[in-house]
Amino acid sequence: MALCKFMCAIITRGLFILVSLIGVGRVTLVKHDPNYWFLTLLFLPLVAEMIITLKRRRGEDYKWFSPPIFLFLISIIPSIWILELDHQQNKVEEPKCNKLDSLENLKMFTPNTTQGNMTYQDYLRIFNQTISTVCANTWMLALHQIVLILLIVGKWLLPLGGGITRDQLSQLLLIFVGTAADILEFTSETMSDVKETINQLVYIILAVWTWSMLQFPFHLAVVNDKSDSEDVEAAQKVSLLTKHRTDIWSIVEALFIQDGPFLVVRLTVMTYFKVFHQMLCFFAIKNFLVVILNFYRLVVICQDFRSTNSRAKCPEPEDVPLE
Repeated sequence: MALCKFMCAIITRGLFILVSLIGVGRVTLVKHDPNYWFLTLLFLPLVAEMIITLKRRRGEDYKWFSPPIFLFLISIIPSIWILELDHQQNKVEEPKCNKLDSLENLKMFTPNTTQGNMTYQDYLRIFNQTISTVCANTWMLALHQIVLILLIVGKWLLPLGGGITRDQLSQLLLIFVGTAADILEFTSETMSDVKETINQLVYIILAVWTWSMLQFPFHLAVVNDKSDSEDVEAAQKVSLLTKHRTDIWSIVEALFIQDGPFLVVRLTVMTYFKVFHQMLCFFAIKNFLVVILNFYRLVVICQDFRSTNSRAKCPEPEDVPLE
């Protein structure tokens, strides 16, 4: 069991470093500047964290916060920023490229056996030429997808920290799946609305995207020390934040980290940048409903907590038997 935890901890961080290395390699290729390989220095904190965690905690993750996921985001987010900004600046000058949106285009990566005997170097050269013809937005979309999938799979593979049950982990992974789908939809749909003359919108979208990605290292939306089924006497002694920590944290995530910022960006795109279409309106309405429903949920939690405390402070009088 200990060996399995040890291997899972190493494999997960190895995958983090591999994907980050692919991102840095893509940046170096696109920018034609080998100095961008210095971005690999961002991998050093992740390597140091792996050594410390394996030595002191035998690979186990922490309860409330996941340092490897946070350090992985630090290592990959700069590469994605550089690629997105470069794509928006050179969108008009991009040559003809291939999109991986059909089975025929995917067949480009299969080796052609009709060319006779080919060496490993020939296959590698053909593969590199094929990769170089893939569209930049296809590359970035694939990188976004790989990062989000790896965050979910990586959290699943990381050994459980102290106090986290398998049930809580399964809930957390389901939350991660929904969060990743919303984030990917936000970046792909909103980035497609950016025109050549509104590059400042790219900075806004990337900033909100970076902010929303910070949900993944934290586990406060599921993990809780106290049970929700506390008796009346115990409920009188705890505060609202202590009793409903998980509910309040999930509301904070929706209002200030995900749906709230997404709604502000989409309203800005429609009102300030004068971009409007059916899907943008639909997702703005969806974010608005989520924000309103979370405010409603917060009001209900506060009212229930207040009524519970009033009943605890003023218990009903006991029936006195008649003599």
